[in-house]
Amino acid sequence: MSDALVVERLSKSFGRHEVLRGIDLSVAEHEVVALIGASGSGKSTLLRCINLLEPIDAGRIFLGGEEITRRQDVNAVRRRIGIVFQAFNLFPHMSVLRNVTLAPRDVLGLSKREADERAMGLLERFGLAEKRAEYPDRLSGGQQQRVAIVRALAMQPELMLFDEVTSALDPELVAEVLAVIGELAAGGMTMVIATHEMSFARDIADQVCFLDDGRILEQGRPAEIFSSPREPRTQQFLQRIIEAKRL
Repeated sequence: MSDALVVERLSKSFGRHEVLRGIDLSVAEHEVVALIGASGSGKSTLLRCINLLEPIDAGRIFLGGEEITRRQDVNAVRRRIGIVFQAFNLFPHMSVLRNVTLAPRDVLGLSKREADERAMGLLERFGLAEKRAEYPDRLSGGQQQRVAIVRALAMQPELMLFDEVTSALDPELVAEVLAVIGELAAGGMTMVIATHEMSFARDIADQVCFLDDGRILEQGRPAEIFSSPREPRTQQFLQRIIEAKRL
């Protein structure tokens, strides 16, 4: 199995604050990698660097074997990588269908019929077809986040990045969004997921990376990380999660 994503010695600072310190990460095709760790450990910044939303200070990034680190045409790279944030970022003045078809039409050059067909197939798949004419403010938070995921999928990306996509949701809405990501994993989508949902990470991920102070301190299979972590800092983090009844 070849690597869909390779990150080598990636470093990123904001002013004097070093947020990422020599990150190495490989993600195989069809693999799901979960990034866990305390807030401020660098998970979100790593995802933004992979999608070239943040310029990096050092290191290299490869997508499908091609180096994308300093590509001039960043939009060409972003067409291959979908990213979904905890904020839904839907266009409030556009219907669900228009939100989903906008990029396939404007960026990929699909016809209205092609874009509509692709969008409706995804909306039906994820239980949103009846919401196609609604505007975002008429949807629940869970529905809005599912639309945001569908919008990213409509570009048919090679890689999906999820940045704490359930953090802004009420607890009863979390499950419906996690179910969508679970279905994507079952379908073989390559994904990197930053999450505070430890049970979800344990159940869905092929690999789990524990980030601490801008480094991947520990990486392994979910059973290894959650049952017998080696590093004292990982043990401390997971103990707090258990005490908070979140695992």
